[in-house]
Amino acid sequence: MALTDTEIRKAKAKSSAYRMSDGGGLYIWITPAGGKLWRWKYRFEGREKLMTFGSYPDVSLSLARERHTAARKLLAAGTDPMAERKAEKAAVENSFQSVARLWLAHWQDGKSPRHVDYVKRRMDADILPCLGARPIALVEAPELVAMTKAIEQRGARDIAKRALETTGQVFRFAIAHGYATRNPASEIRPSDILKSTRKVNYARVDARELPELLRVMEVYQGTHVTRLALKLMALTFVRTSELIGAKWAEFDAETARWDIPAERMKMRTPHIVPLSRQALDVLDTLRTLTGQSEWLFPGDRDAKKPMSNNTILKALERMGYKGRMTGHGFRGLASTILHEQGYNHEHIELQLAHAPRNAVSAAYNHALYLEPRARMMQGWADYLEQTRRGGKVLPFRGSAA
Repeated sequence: MALTDTEIRKAKAKSSAYRMSDGGGLYIWITPAGGKLWRWKYRFEGREKLMTFGSYPDVSLSLARERHTAARKLLAAGTDPMAERKAEKAAVENSFQSVARLWLAHWQDGKSPRHVDYVKRRMDADILPCLGARPIALVEAPELVAMTKAIEQRGARDIAKRALETTGQVFRFAIAHGYATRNPASEIRPSDILKSTRKVNYARVDARELPELLRVMEVYQGTHVTRLALKLMALTFVRTSELIGAKWAEFDAETARWDIPAERMKMRTPHIVPLSRQALDVLDTLRTLTGQSEWLFPGDRDAKKPMSNNTILKALERMGYKGRMTGHGFRGLASTILHEQGYNHEHIELQLAHAPRNAVSAAYNHALYLEPRARMMQGWADYLEQTRRGGKVLPFRGSAA
C-alpha cells in the first residue's frame, strides 16, 4: 500500500531503524533518533544501489515521488540515476558562475569597495548571463567572442574589453585551482574582435597661449575653491579625477608631498606628488575655505561629496576656452614644456604616472627619483609664476634636475 502523509507524520522512532515502503522500491527509513529519510533501492548493470532523495518533511511525500519517478525514467533509458546526479552536481560546482564567485572572493581582497562593486555588477550584467551555467572546462573561445561582441553592439566597447579581461582572470584562477586546464580568453585579443577607436586627444592650448590662460585663471570670477582647484591642477598636473577626489589626509606639508593612494589612481598603484612652494601656498589658502571638510574640494550642493568632475571643464569654458582647453590639457602642456627644457624623460613619465606598472616595478617606481622630481616640480611652479607675471622666463636647468 502507498504511504500517506498522516502515516509518515505519526511514525515513531524505535530501538532499531526500520522502513515504510511506498512501492516501486521507494521507502522512508526511520532512524532510532527519529530521522525520516527517503531512499530508493535499485539495480544497475547487475549491482544493487541505494539512492537518497532527502529527509522528510523537507522533502514531502509528493516531491519524493517526483524524484523517484524521474530517477526510474533514467534507469529505464539505461542511465545510472546516481551517476547522473553526481555529474549534474559536478557541473554546477564547476560552472563558470561558481568558479567566478570563488575568483571574486579571492580577487577583491585589498581592492576598494567601489571597484569591487563595479566588477561584480559588470559580471552579473554581461558575463554570467552568457557563460554562467556552462561548465568552465568546456567554455570555448567562440563563446567569449559572442559575449564580447554582444556587449560592443550596444555601444559599450570599453565594457566589452573589460569583460573579456575579467573572464581571462577567472580562467587563470580556474587553472590554478584545478577547475580547468586552459584559458580560452588568452587565445583572443580585443583588437581581434572589437572595432578600433580613434585615440582621444584632450584639447589644450599651445604653450604660447599659456601666459594668458594663467592670467585669466588668476582673476576667474567663479568660486574661490574652483579657482584654487585650477591653480593646483596646473601646478601638479595630476588627472582631474585625482584632483577632485583629493582628501586633506593625503597631504603632508612638513615633507611637502601629496600621497595619492592606489585605489584612486588609474594604474591602481600609489603615486607621490612633490609639492612646490606655490602649491603649498594654494593649500594654505584653501585650508581656510575647506579645511573643515574631508575633501579639499567639496561639492557645492553636497559637501559630503567631492566637486563634480565637470567643474574644472565648465570653469575653463566660462573663461572662454571651450573646445580649446581641458583639465587634462595641463598634463600635456607640462610634458611638452618639461621635455623641451631638458628634464629627464623618466622623471617626467614617473610624475605623470605613466611609468611601467607591473606588480614589481609599480611598487618600486612610485617613490623613485623623488629628489630630482621635487626639483623639477619646483622649477615647473617657478616657470608658471614667471610666465603668468610676464617676466623673463629663465631656461630650466633640466639636465641638472
